[in-house]
Amino acid sequence: MFRQKFSPLTIIITLIVGVVIGANLNSLLSTDDVYIQIMKLNDVLNLTRKNYVDKVDTQTLVEAAIEGMLGVLDPHSVYIPAKAMERVNEDIRGSFEGIGIEFTIINDTINVVSPIAGGPSEQLGIMAGDKIIKIDDEPAIGLKNEDVIKKLRGPKGTKVKVTILRPGVKELLDFVITRDKISIYSVDVAVMVSKDVGYISVNRFSETTDREFKEAVQKLKSQGMKKLILDLRNNPGGLLSEAVRLADEFLPKGKLIVYTKGRLPEYNEEFYATSEGVLEDVPVIVLVNQGSASGSEIVAGAIQDWDRGLVVGDTTFGKGLVQRQFPLNDGSAIRLTTARYYTPSGRLIQKPYEGKKYTALAEHPGKGKDSVKIAYNTKILSRPVYGGGGIAPDFFVKTQTLTDLSVNIRRQNLFYIFISNFMDNKGNEIRAKYANNFEYFRKNFQITDEMLNEFKNFVVSKGIKWDEEQYQKDMAYIKAILKAHIARFIWRNEGWYPIMLEVDEQFQKALELMPQAEKLLASSK
Repeated sequence: MFRQKFSPLTIIITLIVGVVIGANLNSLLSTDDVYIQIMKLNDVLNLTRKNYVDKVDTQTLVEAAIEGMLGVLDPHSVYIPAKAMERVNEDIRGSFEGIGIEFTIINDTINVVSPIAGGPSEQLGIMAGDKIIKIDDEPAIGLKNEDVIKKLRGPKGTKVKVTILRPGVKELLDFVITRDKISIYSVDVAVMVSKDVGYISVNRFSETTDREFKEAVQKLKSQGMKKLILDLRNNPGGLLSEAVRLADEFLPKGKLIVYTKGRLPEYNEEFYATSEGVLEDVPVIVLVNQGSASGSEIVAGAIQDWDRGLVVGDTTFGKGLVQRQFPLNDGSAIRLTTARYYTPSGRLIQKPYEGKKYTALAEHPGKGKDSVKIAYNTKILSRPVYGGGGIAPDFFVKTQTLTDLSVNIRRQNLFYIFISNFMDNKGNEIRAKYANNFEYFRKNFQITDEMLNEFKNFVVSKGIKWDEEQYQKDMAYIKAILKAHIARFIWRNEGWYPIMLEVDEQFQKALELMPQAEKLLASSK
């Protein structure tokens, strides 16, 4: 009896394509002749493996084939190798296991930028500015970022010893740290920026975002918040469900938040607000820029479409495609675009593309090249809003541009390094003088001319070409970022953000527009 024998490669490729095609294989067989294409791919792979001039790695070829398949679809259908999946899952889960520090490497030395709140390093008293010089009694000088991560991260409950050099302390300090689950916070900061205006910055939408956001709102309400500025700038999105939950906090029960439409009926969904919103009567302004994408656009679009608040900043990125992740047998995965999403007014936010490349956006009169021109109307007040390539803000405020001097300084991390050296010498003195009173520091601490001269000399010593005209143009920013870095050493993000917001034109415009947001809320009732 004749039996067809398939090679392992044929089986692997068949499984991969099967995952991609999913439940629709039967319908596609008659039209696309998928089986013939699978055999063609298998033939090419076998011919290459047997006849190519050099020995080839089969896994590399298969992964390249997968990437090639997905590469002709859209910018967001991608292959995720097994080695990258752990990091992807960390971002989604909002946690990892390790000692809980943010660090940077300066002059081959690991510098603690900040211990993560609630983590084991903070609990043991590790501080911003500490320098890790040994890990498990082995020298830690000269390690690369990936080496540090490999040595400091590990399963919860395991221990690692770090030896720290602390400025102002003669003896080296040894800490035995028990690794634990470390939260990756999606809420960067929640602070009051005036007597009754709160500010919350959300950097992603992970499994913990809704919980974090509600805790931030509760905290600010207890401090007298009556109005809110929600900062979604540079938030690339994440979990659709978490973006919907955050938008739900602002909208009355029954309001459509977003809907999706795909080729297959099972990918058509509608998401509505529930009765659980904690901010339905709070005037809100949403800050966005070109780095605001996907979930950020869902939130901003829903708030804008229901005349619930104002959107201020730059036109958003324009990612209106929904992906579903399909796991593969070797621990890798593919993300396939399965639907497009639309805001309540019917706006498709996705900007034009061909394959992996985006094409030029259209523009509408008076709004500039980076904006969009497809007009819609809001659901209650019939205000004009725009779609077809991102969320066009109600008030355009372009992202501030820095001179080449400041860009080069920041690119080489010299603002931080200069302040790190400054805090090595003056940190204890500053902590003692301001007695952990941030408001006193914010109002009274000044970046002196002497300090600016030292900074200039430091920058020049690092090979940066000095331009006095550019320096003077960016003076307010330079003073603010130097002061903010000092504040971050002591008060973390609660010190950094209030100082940087003082020179943030988009934020200042939002603050100025808050009375209009109040009127909009009243009119939409």
